[in-house]
Amino acid sequence: MSGMLKYFRKHAPELKVVGLVDANPEAAKARLSEEDQATVRFFDTLDDLVREAKPDALAIGTRCDSHTPHAIEAAKYDLPLYLEKPVSNSMAQAIALEKAFQNTRCKALVSFPLRASMLCERAKHLLNRGAVGRIDHVNAVNYVSYGNVYFDSWYRDYSITQGLFLQKATHDFDYLSYLVGAPIVKVAAMASHGRVFRDTKTIAGSPDPDAIYLDGIGTPEEGMNEDSSSALLEFANGAKGVYTQAFFTKRLSRRGATLSGYRGSLEFDWYQGKITTFDHQEPFTNVCTATETDSHFGGDDRLAKNFISMIREGAEPQVPIGLGLESVYSCLAAKESAETGQFVKVRQLGAAC
Repeated sequence: MSGMLKYFRKHAPELKVVGLVDANPEAAKARLSEEDQATVRFFDTLDDLVREAKPDALAIGTRCDSHTPHAIEAAKYDLPLYLEKPVSNSMAQAIALEKAFQNTRCKALVSFPLRASMLCERAKHLLNRGAVGRIDHVNAVNYVSYGNVYFDSWYRDYSITQGLFLQKATHDFDYLSYLVGAPIVKVAAMASHGRVFRDTKTIAGSPDPDAIYLDGIGTPEEGMNEDSSSALLEFANGAKGVYTQAFFTKRLSRRGATLSGYRGSLEFDWYQGKITTFDHQEPFTNVCTATETDSHFGGDDRLAKNFISMIREGAEPQVPIGLGLESVYSCLAAKESAETGQFVKVRQLGAAC
């Protein structure tokens, strides 16, 4: 959350951090500006913070396994909330979070900046104008050139992440549903664990030259993040698609999708900053480019602007809690499918508990 402060302050320079709840207060304080360090107060509970510091809004940027418990607490207050993704990391957490927000005045903005990026919004605009006709097929990729971060930092702890569908694909399933215009209803997935990234304790004899040995990243049997994973997706409007992500692709950065219908295809890639549309019936191809290079391709700044508007003017969240839950339910279905080898139906919002 310290990284988002500069974007919040861009749209509200007077913003102050008045209270923090953090498992490591000293580390949290070190991430603040000198001005905030001089005035911030630390609290043991969110209830203490709200009662004594009287904030205008709340923001949750803890590690992934504690997003839900803090958000359930925050749902009790009539305060705008900025909530990091994934909003939950298990089905039990997700169902509890959905219940907590069924009857609350708390408006939550979920951190899904990809859908808010300039490139994605432009792609949505072109699709709405009929660039491909009805969307029938989707092909999405995410080659993560910095993927080692999920194995050589705290992200390596599988008990926190519960795998990289929840940690990483949660962004992508969200923007794909946004572009297709329908939630994901069924998933078939597979994943590869321990072929490239391996725990040092698994070494037997000579190390595999195609493997990267690290400490404490777990094993396939005990639970670990995947080297790569893929999913077949079915959307509620009948569109079908495929998504794949890889975490050992250094120097290769690709993130985007191709969406196709009878009339045409639209492809885009955030790293290239380019959208290309292909007319299937006429010999025309159109290219448009975006120059936005800021964090999450400009999406963080746009969400920050929305959050400040929520605080000042009571604006609605651009990415409400329901969309965060839809993505989590899709990711949990992908995780279950990869573990069982079966097609899995995605739990939908409002389903009976």
